[in-house]
Amino acid sequence: MPDTAVIENEDALAADFDEAGEEEERPQTFAELGVPGPLVRVLAADGKKTAFPIQADTLPDSLAGRDILGRGRTGSGKTLAFSIPLVARLGEVDADEYENMSQFRHEVEQVRKGHAEERRADDFLPHPRGLVLAPTRELANQINDVLMPLAQIYGINTTTVYGGVRYARQIRDLRAGADIVVACPGRLEDLLEQHALTLEKVEVAVIDEADEMADMGFLPPVKRLLGQVSFDAQIMLFSATLDHGVDEVVNTFLTDPKIHSVDSATAAVDEMTHHVFETTQGDRHELVRTLASGKGRRILFTRTKFQTQKLAKDLTKNGIPAAELHGNLSQNQRDRNLAAFESGDVNVMVATDVAARGIDVSGVELVVQVEPPEDPKSFLHRSGRTARAGHSGDVVTIVLPNQRRRTRRMLHEAGLKVKPIEVTHDSPEVLELVGESAEPRFGWTLEQSQPAGNPRRRHGKGGDGSAENGGRSGRNRSGGRNKDRGKDKGGKPFKSERKDRANRKGREERAEVAEREQRFEPKQNRAERRAAKFEGRDNREYEAREHRWEHPEIQEEKREKHEEKRNNKRREKYARLHEQQRAEAGEQRGTDNRKRRSVERSDQRGQSDRKPGKKQYAKKQGAPTKKQRKAEARAERRYEDDRQYRRNRDERDDRRQGGKRIHRKEIRVIHDERGEDAKRYDRRMEAKYGDSGRRGGHGERHDKHAGERQGKPYRKHAKIRKAPFRSR
Repeated sequence: MPDTAVIENEDALAADFDEAGEEEERPQTFAELGVPGPLVRVLAADGKKTAFPIQADTLPDSLAGRDILGRGRTGSGKTLAFSIPLVARLGEVDADEYENMSQFRHEVEQVRKGHAEERRADDFLPHPRGLVLAPTRELANQINDVLMPLAQIYGINTTTVYGGVRYARQIRDLRAGADIVVACPGRLEDLLEQHALTLEKVEVAVIDEADEMADMGFLPPVKRLLGQVSFDAQIMLFSATLDHGVDEVVNTFLTDPKIHSVDSATAAVDEMTHHVFETTQGDRHELVRTLASGKGRRILFTRTKFQTQKLAKDLTKNGIPAAELHGNLSQNQRDRNLAAFESGDVNVMVATDVAARGIDVSGVELVVQVEPPEDPKSFLHRSGRTARAGHSGDVVTIVLPNQRRRTRRMLHEAGLKVKPIEVTHDSPEVLELVGESAEPRFGWTLEQSQPAGNPRRRHGKGGDGSAENGGRSGRNRSGGRNKDRGKDKGGKPFKSERKDRANRKGREERAEVAEREQRFEPKQNRAERRAAKFEGRDNREYEAREHRWEHPEIQEEKREKHEEKRNNKRREKYARLHEQQRAEAGEQRGTDNRKRRSVERSDQRGQSDRKPGKKQYAKKQGAPTKKQRKAEARAERRYEDDRQYRRNRDERDDRRQGGKRIHRKEIRVIHDERGEDAKRYDRRMEAKYGDSGRRGGHGERHDKHAGERQGKPYRKHAKIRKAPFRSR
């Protein structure tokens, strides 16, 4: 590898910036900077005629093919600074060789047909020539939106690769001919492992927001990806700082890089006005509602996903429609919320730090930091959502009493000197900043403005559709396909430039190519096959799933109905089961009764056969013995004698009291619930000692002569302590 420029630290980098110096010059046009004519025409059609400082500083070197190390604040125009040289160097047609645009477009069409013929090969493996690495999906989509109108004028196709989208869709887009891939490192590595593409023919590679990638832990996969690109590829790296390993990437992969820096990492925008409002916990919610009630666009930043959801719901409930943006949303939901905010259906976006980078919405007048960030870098990136591209904007940071010290330290590290102001929701400073309040809109829902589905597949953004300025930019986020190229299978001409749609030969050729591509389509599961079936049409199943996710009350109602139906079925089942068991029990009882009657009849017949005068007892299992029967008879007699004694005693008491009748409690028969062993013991004692053995309680002495006292009250003996055992 050629010798690389070793950058010791940021101080050395800053010294190079100081040596270069900065001179106030008039804005330069893109034509003066060497931008090709077709790209100049596309930029002019979009209202971009003069270059921003970072664009004017980097374009001469990047167009010449030199490695670039750029550093600038957010919103300075870095995306366009690397998009122009990326497309210009990958364009295979030199516009200077042709007299007019018609000849240029004809030559571009011939080149496109040649690439289509190449993709028809059976062993075709997608090999993009341009690569852009971005840390987040939102930033990747934003870069693709800037690249698309520039690339279309040269017949270059772009696509995006990131997580949250089906692999089959992205693989299909790559096979359709993706010349430039805008990707997140994680998903790109997954596709490389599946052999869906190769990076060996990458001619220009761009790493955007390298410091953010370092913070998110993406530098290891970035190094692995840059190690697979072509050896002589041009590499452009843009980063706010060179910490957390970014300098290592620069030293390893950039060859003699040209260093460009317009502003320092912590530089503030001149058109941006900062405000620090100190308030109390009780008045903060009302202050936020007041700041969000203006007519202009504004973004409210919170720290957590839960705070974002809660604040967006609260604002919408109070007549201020608000869209939310955080990491728990699917890609389609993110696109719908962004589309609602960009189209003006809602003026308020509540977001986490996910929106701090990559969200480029023009006309954001106010940024409110409901919760101050943890570090000055996040603070500046949040603030960078306003005052973009030369426009002015305000940034409000709401501080509670317990956040004063930390916020003061963070502002100092960011290089800002702002005096805090104690305010309430009706303070003049707040009302002046809000301006004219918008009319409240109660009952607003996202479905009213953005139907379910992917908004990028329904309509496009940017451009006027002419061939001169690059046609429709087609805001596509589902796989990043161009709207026309999405139907370009096997090199079929673009829809906007198709000459003869009814050509039968063309249709047969396209069918053959589609069949060939399907033959080499990777193995798909059932869900991917259904998605491919509905490609190009409204995916009703997916939209219905999205609708169910956004309306959980419908699912809850269906679940309750299902449970009720299930419970009714269970009740019927158990009722039938119980009825069957009762019927079987009745049949069993009838059988038992019949058996018992049969046994009784047989016993009667047996008794009639016995010899007269001899008493017979049935030998049944568990029947009492003769000795037990005698003991039971004696106990019954003693019980009757005891009852008679009590009756006599009561009569004597009545006579003593003058004949007055005293109603005594009736003697109740207590059922013996003891075990069989205890009952058997009592029977033995009763048979041996008489009734005293049964009547005596625990610890009482048995009296064998108690049976002689007929008609006398039973007298318990005192408890007798047994003498201790003595050995002789």
